Amino acid sequence: MQGTEDTGPAGERAGAPAAARGPGDLAPGQDPAHGQDAARTPDDQAHRPGDRDPRAQRDRAHQQGDAAARTPDDQAHRPGDPAAAHPHEDHGPVRYGPPAPDPGLPVLPELAAVLAAASARTRPEPPGGGPVLREAARGYWDRRGLHGSAGGIAAAPGAQPLLLALIGAHGGDVLMPRPCPAAWMPQARLLGRPAYHVPTPAECGGIPDPYALLETVRRVRAEGGRPKLLLLSVVDDPTATVAPPELVREACEAAVGEGLHIISDETWRDTVHRPRDTVLLSPAEMCPDDVTVIADLSGALAPAAWPVAVARFPDTPRAAVRHARTLDILTALGALVAGPVAHAAAHALGEPDSVRDRIRRAAALQTEVAAAAHRAVLGSGALARPPQAGRHLYADLGPLRSRLADLGVRDSMELEEYLTDRLGAPAPGGHRFGDELGALRVRLGTGPLLGATPQQQTESLAAAKPLELPHVARALDGFAAVVAELR
Repeated sequence: MQGTEDTGPAGERAGAPAAARGPGDLAPGQDPAHGQDAARTPDDQAHRPGDRDPRAQRDRAHQQGDAAARTPDDQAHRPGDPAAAHPHEDHGPVRYGPPAPDPGLPVLPELAAVLAAASARTRPEPPGGGPVLREAARGYWDRRGLHGSAGGIAAAPGAQPLLLALIGAHGGDVLMPRPCPAAWMPQARLLGRPAYHVPTPAECGGIPDPYALLETVRRVRAEGGRPKLLLLSVVDDPTATVAPPELVREACEAAVGEGLHIISDETWRDTVHRPRDTVLLSPAEMCPDDVTVIADLSGALAPAAWPVAVARFPDTPRAAVRHARTLDILTALGALVAGPVAHAAAHALGEPDSVRDRIRRAAALQTEVAAAAHRAVLGSGALARPPQAGRHLYADLGPLRSRLADLGVRDSMELEEYLTDRLGAPAPGGHRFGDELGALRVRLGTGPLLGATPQQQTESLAAAKPLELPHVARALDGFAAVVAELR
């Protein structure tokens, strides 16, 4: 889809602004000021030997961080709110990063009862999770065709500490698609690992274009880098797309052929809107020895307030070593799953009838509401791929640049501030996900459209025609009015 492909050269350093180019300029990936390959641009890292102007490069590397520092705390500031009078407070890009899209639904009562029954547990789980939790995760993946043993499972209190431990257990540089989940880049930065964005294909987000991946690996190695790890997500945040199996296969074959290990984030796989019509291929199905799969249960199984994520390692001697390293890092971090949360997580991973029914109903509800929001976005003249999963969509408002400029919106940071205020809900800009600051892209959540109270949300979940409910219709009308103002 036009307007949502990569905005910079293949191999651009994650977090570094893309270099503008015109006819006769330097080759793709080179800095117009110094002729340096964009893949070498440092991002809060030590400079590689041969950098010509470290101070200038450091200034460029901090431009996006400074921009993110201007971003408010992803909370809706109503006009007249004292916080709205100071929208450019010094808010860092990590601490004030956007939350995952809100499900907009109350906690499943059965799951809340399970957690309450375990509330007397005072000890956390051992590093990587206890046997009950790990066995439940093994069964969860086994039902999805990813067979293995409970000994190859690791659990952590959320996807961020788990991903941090996984990256730490692997050596070398990290590659990831552009755009990518907002939580990925900070983990590599915290570990001091060089990270590089790779363009995605036109059809979807979440996976790298295989040819761009090969070119990025070549460039990074030519500059002395050591690309070792590829992060991808076949069901993607922020684009809400599902990668076609043939593209997944091509990207994985390219990665494994270059000696990269793949971490496949499958947090959103159970939120696919039309599972009967969508073919979902996990990279672990085609490259079982070269893929570690992770899933944050907040995607479809548990509320984000109960942080727990699980990883499934390949059944190989090398993976066993990395599994042990991951547990060491989780231990050092004190990243242990709380006992009551582990009990509820194991119940959810077991997928009793009530959990399966909630997953199915939530996906069906989002199918209707996200499609309506998508129609409103297209009606405004903006661009967006049809949402296929999750509770969000990723819109490109580039065609509305002239009108937005009249409103004082010139980049994705200002777009985030404007839409967050107008919608009354977080609307993180594309710069949060690695897109260029100048690109007017934004992730729009659909959870807030389901109702303002648990009663309304439950009514939405049970309705055969949720778009006809008064509170959903009003929310969609308000959403459509905000985006229509931008025409």
